[in-house]
Amino acid sequence: MSTEDKVVKAKSNVQLVKDSLPSSMSYAQYRDLVAKLALEKKTTGILQTEDLVDYTQLNDRRMKRWDKTLKFSDEATTKIKSVDQKITWLVLTESWCGDASPAIPVMHKITELNPNISLSIIIRDEHLDIMNQFLTNGAMSIPKLISMNASENRIIAMWGPRSTRAILMVEAYKQEHGQLTPEFKQDLQVFYNKDKGQSIVEDLLRLLPLK
Repeated sequence: MSTEDKVVKAKSNVQLVKDSLPSSMSYAQYRDLVAKLALEKKTTGILQTEDLVDYTQLNDRRMKRWDKTLKFSDEATTKIKSVDQKITWLVLTESWCGDASPAIPVMHKITELNPNISLSIIIRDEHLDIMNQFLTNGAMSIPKLISMNASENRIIAMWGPRSTRAILMVEAYKQEHGQLTPEFKQDLQVFYNKDKGQSIVEDLLRLLPLK
């Protein structure tokens, strides 16, 4: 791809992100949606399987816990509050996504600490035009965070679907076993609980224009 083509693609991707914002959800709206789906034994997306419904209900409970218990260090809080540029975070996700349940509450707490950083959430399968421009190793992995400098109209970073530490765990397990098992996914959630969101915070701080 030529430099000119890359510039055109970058501008097109920025426009895709901007066009999605009016129909996106706030964190509160997303939490209400997941809670409603969990109560009705439903899930986001066309595919309504028992497993996906179970994961949606589990994620609702997990996010409730994260909302109550999540804490940042004084150092992380100071860094977050130092951001003086307008940053827009757009996240693609689904209600059943196990990696989203710890990550999105962390993103939300960051935006609570600094109004210069905003969080907008969209459902992946309802926005495949965007998802297909921000694949992870060719896959539609979620959650996928796209960070945009709102004043400069440019995408400055991406993150997802897991923290760097969790990715290393996943890659090591795949090398040894070939694929992720339900048992490993449970172990991953245990890691998230013990880690208390700190590895996600560390990653997200690297996305921000810190002083």
